[in-house]
Amino acid sequence: MKKTNNQNRITRVIGILLFLAVLFSSSCGKKEEKKKPADYGPYGADFALELAQKFPYRNAFSSGEQGAGLMIKNELEGMGYQVEAQSFTSADGKTSYNYVVRIPGEGFMQRDSFGAYSEVHKTVVIGAHYDSPVAYSERAGYPKYDGIQNNACGIGALMTIAKEMYGKKYAYDVVLVAFGASSSNYLGAGVFVNQLSSDELKKIECMYCIESIYAGDKLYAHAGISSLQEGKKYSYRRKLYEAYDVAYENSLLSQTGVDLNYNMSLLSFDVNGDHVEDMYREVTQVRSDYVVFDSTAVPIVFFESSDYNFSKLSDMKETKNLELQDYNGAIRGTPLDSSEILTKSLDETRLQTRVNVVAFIAVKAVEKGSKNCVPLSQYNEGVRLEPTVAPKKKESQVSSGGT
Repeated sequence: MKKTNNQNRITRVIGILLFLAVLFSSSCGKKEEKKKPADYGPYGADFALELAQKFPYRNAFSSGEQGAGLMIKNELEGMGYQVEAQSFTSADGKTSYNYVVRIPGEGFMQRDSFGAYSEVHKTVVIGAHYDSPVAYSERAGYPKYDGIQNNACGIGALMTIAKEMYGKKYAYDVVLVAFGASSSNYLGAGVFVNQLSSDELKKIECMYCIESIYAGDKLYAHAGISSLQEGKKYSYRRKLYEAYDVAYENSLLSQTGVDLNYNMSLLSFDVNGDHVEDMYREVTQVRSDYVVFDSTAVPIVFFESSDYNFSKLSDMKETKNLELQDYNGAIRGTPLDSSEILTKSLDETRLQTRVNVVAFIAVKAVEKGSKNCVPLSQYNEGVRLEPTVAPKKKESQVSSGGT
């Protein structure tokens, strides 16, 4: 009998130990689970759809544009941001606005070629326009139009970025801008840049521009035309390559089903009008608010969706989708730029996924920081840079690479 009691005690102890082992391994497993990249939920896509459907005809300086702008402003203020409204007028006295959010950064300690460090402040600007090119007076020819592609989807990504960045501290000073009057020769972007001092302009290390990321077959990022200048390719495309690094390092294709593509075209022609043939690669002729920054020597990264997999420039289009060929594969500026039409022809998750992926890439690119720099807080904790790779070697690695 005594032997049986001992055996029972041993059995109970073993059972308890096994239970604790299972419980412990289960809790550890939960801690080790990694959140999927760009898992931001439906917020940005829902905001884009609401903006498009509430204010479908929001051409520059129109009442629709003003309503859309106030919707953005109120949403940002609801998040807790202070929003600066930059007003400007058209030639006939009508008003439009840029809505600007400034997130002060802690700054960097930058190492010079001799290994000495000095404190610097650098800025990144992330922007998208909220107006659309179609006016209410044109509604008869655009009965279902609401500009979800151009550019409510870009605003959805911008708002997602704002939501993710709220309350966080970055080394960069981050400026988020919803541009007005883009369809009027990028007037809002021009006003924003012209109001900067020369010192403020010099501090901008990159401008990220988001437009029409939804309906095109593939998601792309491009550098600016300034990067075609001789000897400027790497310095003007470094932030572009950094965006691709984010996509690669986080396995976005396998995790989200969305890849970030280069324009890998091998076409050669005079892209920038300097009478010299250029390789039409990693740049685009699609214009957006970034052109104002690009023309002032600010490196840019332009996110858009399209399809560059053609052997002729004239054949390139936004989509090969057979249901969307009424305008030869064009969506922007056509009656097909409609949430009603596009949601029937495209995968139902595409808007949310594209919005979230672009937002994720922009946020993570900001977190990567600046070349030869350490965030001030890390420097104060003793972090220093490893020896850098020689510039010539880096240039050759990038020039020969693809995705």
